[in-house]
Amino acid sequence: MTWQIWLAFLGASIVISLSPGAGAIQSMATGLTHGVRRGSWSVLGLQIGLLAQLVLVAVGLGAVVAKSILAFHVVKWIGVTYLIYLAVQQWRSASQDLRDRMGGTADPGRLALVMRGFLVNTTNPKGLVFLVAVLPQFVMPTAPLLPQYLAIGATMVAVDVVVMSLYAGLAARLLSWLHTPRQQTVLGRVFSGLFATAAVALSLVRRGATA
Repeated sequence: MTWQIWLAFLGASIVISLSPGAGAIQSMATGLTHGVRRGSWSVLGLQIGLLAQLVLVAVGLGAVVAKSILAFHVVKWIGVTYLIYLAVQQWRSASQDLRDRMGGTADPGRLALVMRGFLVNTTNPKGLVFLVAVLPQFVMPTAPLLPQYLAIGATMVAVDVVVMSLYAGLAARLLSWLHTPRQQTVLGRVFSGLFATAAVALSLVRRGATA
């Protein structure tokens, strides 16, 4: 991979990470509810899910999902169901004092936060199909593939960690401006609505539209 190609891919990675999606919503919701420090575990899960999708693309399984109507819809509806689950969880927790939750013992464990981020990314077939369509433009088939995919993976993860951490930090910052339980409840339910909106958007995705 030449420097010119890598810089082009870096720019694409930044645009992709900044674009609103389920990962950004998950990062902001976790940052708001649990704080930046604990939210970093959810960001870690997002990156594991991102790398899992990259591996699938690298070994050719991503193309199978992209071309198989059944596989695409199975993954899609698992993702829709999980986003709805997150919306319900966020709605139920919206009435709890967020400052207490950030330091409380009722918070989910680190593994649960990692799994939450992992599932958000791995159950999004749109992201997988997007990688199938985009990555070949930045891979030189005449050069060794492993170093190229390692560079691509490292770049994607580095960019996404920074962007998702910024989203989590921004949401946590909002908490300092919320002085009443009602304000906290409203914002929590806004994020619940964002998860539900992401679920609806994912349910409307068609295989041909993403390929």
